Amino acid sequence: MSKASLDSSVPVIADAATLRPTIDVARRAGKVIGLVPTMGALHAGHISLVEASRRECGLTVVSIFVNPTQFGPGEDFNRYPRTLQADLEMLSGRDDCLVFAPWAEHMYAHGHVTRVELDGPALPWEGRFRPGHFSGVATIVLKLFNLVGPDRAYFGQKDYQQSVLVRRMAADLDVPIRIEVCPTVREPDGLALSSRNRYLSADERERALSISRSLRLAATLVRDGVREASAIVAQMRAMLTQAGLRIDYVAVADRDTLAPVTTINGPVVALIAAHVGGTRLIDNELIG
Repeated sequence: MSKASLDSSVPVIADAATLRPTIDVARRAGKVIGLVPTMGALHAGHISLVEASRRECGLTVVSIFVNPTQFGPGEDFNRYPRTLQADLEMLSGRDDCLVFAPWAEHMYAHGHVTRVELDGPALPWEGRFRPGHFSGVATIVLKLFNLVGPDRAYFGQKDYQQSVLVRRMAADLDVPIRIEVCPTVREPDGLALSSRNRYLSADERERALSISRSLRLAATLVRDGVREASAIVAQMRAMLTQAGLRIDYVAVADRDTLAPVTTINGPVVALIAAHVGGTRLIDNELIG
């Protein structure tokens, strides 16, 4: 389906030459510009970011782009859900929004050789298991910042390491954009909303609940006075293993540096990445 043939009550723009003048009109009218970067396959978690932007901004730009540079070999780029028409239907009725849905050749023109590289908090966890992932994320986010020129940009806590790195990038490169990180949205049974949840069978979805349950267990243990991180991680791993998940990592880390902690003496973040069948899921919990 071409973007021109889409049925949408929300404006859809596919090229920067049209995007910039549209945003300039809003800015001249005194509107604060918000950006919600997404890869589409929208769910209530994405919509919570859109609504956070709408509360604070006069115009919200929702980008929908499945970014090839953040997928590694053997990952799910080719099967990642592309549901633009359904995404537009989810956004319908919001006349203070527009969708930026560029073609890949617009974002990565022939001869594109520039990437953003990150160090420090980009190295552990996702950085170890998905080498090159955060370089792809940072590159596309910086391109969107430059194309849209928002006053504020909205990200979800579910991708916690990503949110830390986007804030770090904006600070390090003097990007004049306020980064807002919004709470993870969950199903009533605790499963964090994710576009990849649609890959799960009924049995796999039930087993995936062990992820949020183990995060709640970590919070309970800290609340009950357990301070040895290794003891907490061991119990979390046991719960995931019992549910049949294949674990990439379970960690209790410093919220800012993402370095693992030995003893919990202040606020930390518990992090999980695990495979449920053929689906890799991540989640986290702020503790303390």
